[in-house]
Amino acid sequence: MTKSKKLDFRPNEFVVYPAHGVGKIVSIEEQEVAGLMLELFVISFEKDKMTLRVPTNKATEIGMRSLSSPDVVSKAMTTLKGKAKVKRAMWSRRAQEYEQKINSGDLISIAEVVRDLHRTDDQREQSYSERQLYEAALERLTREVAAVSGGDEIAAAREVDEVLTSRAAAA
Repeated sequence: MTKSKKLDFRPNEFVVYPAHGVGKIVSIEEQEVAGLMLELFVISFEKDKMTLRVPTNKATEIGMRSLSSPDVVSKAMTTLKGKAKVKRAMWSRRAQEYEQKINSGDLISIAEVVRDLHRTDDQREQSYSERQLYEAALERLTREVAAVSGGDEIAAAREVDEVLTSRAAAA
C-alpha cells in the first residue's frame, strides 16, 4: 500500500476517523517519537472528550476522510428508507458484520446498520447488544449528517428519525 500521500486536511476542518466517527482537526503538530520527528494531526472528538493524534502520512491508510458530500448524505437517507435486510445468520456473526460496517466509516454502510436494526414500538424488543450497535450506528450517522449540513445534532437526529418513522408507516 503506497497510499501514504499527505492529504490536504487543515486545522478547524471536520474529518471522519473510521473507528470514532466525526472529529475536528485542532492542529497539526510535530512530535518526537522514538527518535523520529513525526507530523501529527491532532483530532478532537468533542462528544467523547477524546483527542487523537494521527501521523499525517498514515491518515489515508487508516481510512481517515473528509466529510461525505451532501450527495452521499442523501443516498444514506434513501438507504434508511429501504426495507431492512436481516440475514438469518447467527447473531454473533451478524453483530460482527454490523460492527465492521460501523467502523468502516462509510456513511452508506452505517445507514444500512441503522436501517436493519431500527425497531418500531410494535416490533419485538431488541437485545442489549442489538441496541448498543443500533445506537452506535445512529450516533455516527447523526453526527456526520449534522456536520455536513452545518446544523446541530438535534436537528439531524430529528431528520433521521423522521425518515425511519416514515418508512415504518409505509410498511
